[in-house]
Amino acid sequence: MHAEDRPLLAAAGANQASAEETLETPESRAVNRRSFLKGAGTLGAAIAAGGILSADLLAEMSSAPISKGDAALLRFACAAEIIETDLWLQYTELAGTQDKELPGLTGGNPLFTLAVGQLDEDMDQYIHDNTEDEKTHEKFINAYLIAKGAEPVNLNRFRTLPSSRATGARQIGRLTNLMQLAVDTTWYTRYRARHKNPDLGDTFRQAIPTLVVGEHTAIPRTDDDVQPDGSKPNGISDFTQAIANTAGFHFATIEQGGSSMYPSLAQRANNVEVLRILLSIGGTEIMHFQTWQDKAGNAPPLSGIVDPVTGVKVTFPDLNSPPLGGENFQTNLIMPEPTTFLSTNFPVCSIIRPTKTEGAAAAALKGFVDSGLFKGQSPDFFDFLNELAREADAARRHS
Repeated sequence: MHAEDRPLLAAAGANQASAEETLETPESRAVNRRSFLKGAGTLGAAIAAGGILSADLLAEMSSAPISKGDAALLRFACAAEIIETDLWLQYTELAGTQDKELPGLTGGNPLFTLAVGQLDEDMDQYIHDNTEDEKTHEKFINAYLIAKGAEPVNLNRFRTLPSSRATGARQIGRLTNLMQLAVDTTWYTRYRARHKNPDLGDTFRQAIPTLVVGEHTAIPRTDDDVQPDGSKPNGISDFTQAIANTAGFHFATIEQGGSSMYPSLAQRANNVEVLRILLSIGGTEIMHFQTWQDKAGNAPPLSGIVDPVTGVKVTFPDLNSPPLGGENFQTNLIMPEPTTFLSTNFPVCSIIRPTKTEGAAAAALKGFVDSGLFKGQSPDFFDFLNELAREADAARRHS
């Protein structure tokens, strides 16, 4: 796909219509990248597009442009943050704290919120705050790109996937699909394994093997998925709890990806300020992952729960029992076990892994795709993200 054929990357992306604010109109979709850049220009349009950047900030920042490679790194990171904001917003609508910090929430889904709360009583607040964090990341990176005269990222034209129909979910277009997931849980065993590192070719077993087989929903699709069960003391059916457990593991799956992506991309940055952005935002992704790793371990054990719609079956074993269990796999461990780093000739070291930089953007995108997160998306969407990944992986740090 040629650059002039790309979908719009409007400067309004920094002030972009996130799903909870407004959606792109058919008229705005018709404006292509070339005509936009030939018009007011990125910086001028940024001021016109709602004053997201002040004139003083533009004057301060625009005098020091960043390289094409550094811009590509930030654009890919921004696209990932927009995607994360989209999925986290869906979780917040259904099971997060309902307040005015995130506009447009309608009250949540009480029974699903209760089911997610079985993993931790503060889950609703954590979900809300994770969503807010990702939203600030996407807006900051886009604002920075504009301030540097670089192209921001706007994915609004791809908000075409359907919402859940359950109480609490708004009926707006989505970028991501949380209702047909294959959730990779190898992060659980990877961070508890000593002397094994994916950067050195090691592989890891799934903590929840059934979650990666078939298509699982991590949110209630309709209110039929969250019907109360009078035989249970808390009123939560086994299937509703299975959905909540799936969400709990998916939270950590998403955030461990960000924990690795940012340091992997940072190794290619030239500008010290760009490096600072990648490392600073990446640090919060690590905080998110540590939180969700801890909560996933609290998922109530369930055996052979069948989805009444798809027939897919899931089992959440007691992770403190064989074939896991033991000192290295106990569920309350949230610090990475020491592992081999760079070479087997060095002593083991407690690290984020993987952090190998070669093909890092493509690998991050593949993780999204393989999970089913984009089921139903258009070929143009995949082409667009693949191009962003290629550009980010082509960035080179100059010595």
